[in-house]
Amino acid sequence: MRHVKTQHWLCFLGPMLLTLVLAFAGTVRAQTYSVLVVPQFPAVEIHRDWTPLLVRLQKETGLSLTLQVSASIPEFEDLLLAGQPDFAYMNPYHQVMAKKAKGYIPLVRGSNLLTGVLLVRKDDPIKSVRELDGKEVAFPAPNAFGASLWIRALLAEKEKVHITPVYVKTHSNTYRYVVMGRAQAGGGINNTLSEEPEEIRANLRILMETPGVAPHPLSANPRVPESTRQKVTAALLRIDSDGEGRALMAGVQMESLVRADYTRDYLPLEKYGLDSYVVRPAKP
Repeated sequence: MRHVKTQHWLCFLGPMLLTLVLAFAGTVRAQTYSVLVVPQFPAVEIHRDWTPLLVRLQKETGLSLTLQVSASIPEFEDLLLAGQPDFAYMNPYHQVMAKKAKGYIPLVRGSNLLTGVLLVRKDDPIKSVRELDGKEVAFPAPNAFGASLWIRALLAEKEKVHITPVYVKTHSNTYRYVVMGRAQAGGGINNTLSEEPEEIRANLRILMETPGVAPHPLSANPRVPESTRQKVTAALLRIDSDGEGRALMAGVQMESLVRADYTRDYLPLEKYGLDSYVVRPAKP
């Protein structure tokens, strides 16, 4: 009789216990968020700079954060536009693309404007971008905003210059292609150029600059609860308020942090017609 009663209670409690276990597991998963970073730099440098910031952010928020680094900017775009990451650090036009595709919400950004720069070797006699007509120009990737997309659009639309783009994966590679003479010129941005060693910067000269725009935001997938988005935003602003924290933020190119706003910061980019210069991979 006792055995029958025990079976009866197990039948009753079993589904309840399973529900509790699954609910607990779901809660644990919900507290772990991915942070995808656009690969402007080699992966080892991204891990070096972002890991200590995410460790500090975890302490401030109690959240579990996992750093993701793609092998290339096109791979980053595939993940972003599929809505895979919970949080993503992206270029300004990626923000436009991600807003349209999945509704990504910009949370914070640095205060310093992002400027694209077109560079040549310092000893190159070239004086005008029009001398680049028909030449090979290196870029990190087709849709790297300041370092490629906007420069290519300005060359074509404003200067009527037709170039042959060569995509070399990272900003660091682009600068070295120019220094080594493997490309006549190369596109970058002021922030990444300033991070290069002196021996690289000393051998480069800026031929053209783009107008400045709001820089890369850290954005959230709209599936991330609003309370979590607010918690992350508040924590990052606190981190940027002390000396150690400011150094961490500078390491990831987000200096003098401010709240980001899509309408103010990134919506204006939609009017430039840059979408016609976005390169999307061919469908298999």
